[in-house]
Amino acid sequence: MTTEPAVGPTLEGRGVDDLRLVVAVLTYRRAGELAEVLPVLVAQAASSRARAGVLVVDNDPDAGAAELVRAAGLPGVRYVHEPEPGIAAARNRALSEAGDADLLVFVDDDERPTGDWLELLLATYERTGAAGVVGPVVSQFVGTPHPWVAAGRFFDRRRLPTGTPVEVAATNNLLLDLRQVRAAGVTFDLRYGLSGGSDSLFTLRLTRAGRRLVWCDEAVVVDRVPAQRSTPRWVLARAFRLGNGWSRVSLELAASPLARAATRSRLALAGAVRLGGGALRWVAGAVLRRPGLRARGARTLARGAGLLTGAVGFVYAEYRRRV
Repeated sequence: MTTEPAVGPTLEGRGVDDLRLVVAVLTYRRAGELAEVLPVLVAQAASSRARAGVLVVDNDPDAGAAELVRAAGLPGVRYVHEPEPGIAAARNRALSEAGDADLLVFVDDDERPTGDWLELLLATYERTGAAGVVGPVVSQFVGTPHPWVAAGRFFDRRRLPTGTPVEVAATNNLLLDLRQVRAAGVTFDLRYGLSGGSDSLFTLRLTRAGRRLVWCDEAVVVDRVPAQRSTPRWVLARAFRLGNGWSRVSLELAASPLARAATRSRLALAGAVRLGGGALRWVAGAVLRRPGLRARGARTLARGAGLLTGAVGFVYAEYRRRV
């Protein structure tokens, strides 16, 4: 475990039990998932040392989750409707609805916190004083995944020692110190609402403003992967989107036209290298009859294609909505 400062700006002269915390769960037309996760979040909030509550941000234009939340009647749960399409708008609504709270924790509606998840995030925050604490996401398949997807280990995610500094993070398991976030002046970019990547851009801007993100490996949430996401088509589209989004975010952060041109060239080269390497790996997997090697080659190909297309300005809108 790395050594970090003992106290952060928000904790100067205060204990965690003096802090107000909001757990924000963003939802879009997944009533079953939301109904399952809400009692879990309420229990986590009730057992927290901080003064914690739960906020539901419904991004469905029809406000489909309103009745579910009302009927559940769970204590400490507040519902808001954010009709503007896109997850960036929902994330910004959570930031604004947090009001004068000290801490905001983001979690997805299809995830299930395990053990003392919220307390573990808080303990790492209390020890480090970081602007954000990032926890791991472990995937759990609903049903049997496609054998090709399982062989390629597409849903394996990084794990790091607790206290490790990180530069970028998603918002599916993230605690934020709102005082530091506001001091850095960062919000979620609405242009990324339907393409994804607004969380990467947000956290990169936060860390580049001199604020720290640290890892808490014990604060695990389980990501429930439905059958429609455990197919070759879906995982390759996701790999493409991640590459495409990374190029877009990298270009956004370039500080000058010259830096932007250099970044574009670097991304195009990286994409081309991945295309070549992915093709070689795919062929090797086919010749050796190793499905996992073929799958990883295909993923590298898709990621390279995403990097390359993003470098030339193409935007892939993974979350575009069909009427």
